[in-house]
Amino acid sequence: MLFKLGKHSSSQFMYEMETIRNDLLRMGGLVEKQVDDALQSFLQADTELAQRVLVTEQEVDALEKRIDEECARVLALRQPAAIDLRTILAVSKCVADLERIGDKAAKIAAQGIELSQDRAQPAGQVEVRHIGTRVRAMLHDALDAFARFDADKAVSVAAADAEVDAEYHSAMRSLVTFMMEDPRSITHILKVMSVLRALERIGDHSRNLCEQVVYLVEGKDVRHIPVEQMRALLGRQPS
Repeated sequence: MLFKLGKHSSSQFMYEMETIRNDLLRMGGLVEKQVDDALQSFLQADTELAQRVLVTEQEVDALEKRIDEECARVLALRQPAAIDLRTILAVSKCVADLERIGDKAAKIAAQGIELSQDRAQPAGQVEVRHIGTRVRAMLHDALDAFARFDADKAVSVAAADAEVDAEYHSAMRSLVTFMMEDPRSITHILKVMSVLRALERIGDHSRNLCEQVVYLVEGKDVRHIPVEQMRALLGRQPS
């Protein structure tokens, strides 16, 4: 599916925009794989897989720079307006969020490498698996909404962030209790908490992606507002 471009857009401009779109989706695919691999490496104490996550981070960073350069060149040479400008702005913000998701995946992998050196399985594995499954689904669906220009799906995915936040805070309370009961576990638990925090942030960045999809498709800035207000702004019925 091509970007929705303005009627005045030239064939060369359409080609340039489609190149940017393809690079963004490629970056999204890499980041999604990073998150999957980071979680598996952590849960299975697979240090080899964790190292691959760290290597992939370099490729993600390179794609971020390339897309930024492509967007800057189009802005300078084409001076796009209306939906064309909106597209460039949305892509730029999506790229920043994807790069940050990649950073969080690398952090999870790095913590997994450290924890794999200890024989004992720390508490929090169930929570990491559960929240990890949720944020992976959020990221996948956010990227799918972008690829399909599906604002309704983007809003639905954004709504899932509140559930992730609630589960994150519940998990953190449980782990604090565990540390109080067994002070010897503090070092382990702090690292698990760091992983959970990284997962919660991946959920936040996935919501940010959804907000940019809504901006791209509907031209509405829905950042920093509750999902129900987002639906009202778009004229959608409450869920």
